[in-house]
Amino acid sequence: MDDFDHILNWKLRTGSHGFPGEDGGTCINEAAIVAAGFPYRPICHAKQMPRCFSRPICSLAMALNDQATDAERQRLLPFVTRLACADSAEIERKRAKYIAGKTQTKVSFDRGLEVLEGALTIGRQADPLGVEEIQSRMASVQQNGPAPRNVIPSTVKAWFSALALQD
Repeated sequence: MDDFDHILNWKLRTGSHGFPGEDGGTCINEAAIVAAGFPYRPICHAKQMPRCFSRPICSLAMALNDQATDAERQRLLPFVTRLACADSAEIERKRAKYIAGKTQTKVSFDRGLEVLEGALTIGRQADPLGVEEIQSRMASVQQNGPAPRNVIPSTVKAWFSALALQD
């Protein structure tokens, strides 16, 4: 687990941040651009994401991130590497329609995660990233800012451990 310390100290926070954000974190979309290999930048709207990111999916992820409690928000971490999955305009419209149809009324965080998972099954899937690649990208960005001070919940540690066993 020592190899994952710098990743395991990551904490998702509400709103946009200067890297690495207050108390060592960023929002899900800011973490996703780093995980995808882009330089860190604050993100206030899904339209600011690189073109390889699905706008409807990033909008939903941002809404979930900002409406969640601190504990719930950490459950979004496994989605960080899955948001770079932009597809054709037709697929993006299907994703947007799917999300809109499932979120016409206020939904619980758990239901929002189900909708996010469902939207991610429409069209192209994000290219899988290995643990070493994520580790390298996060380390590179973290060298430019102060070390995070908080540790994320053990459920996320278990997710990264499971990911490491797959490689």
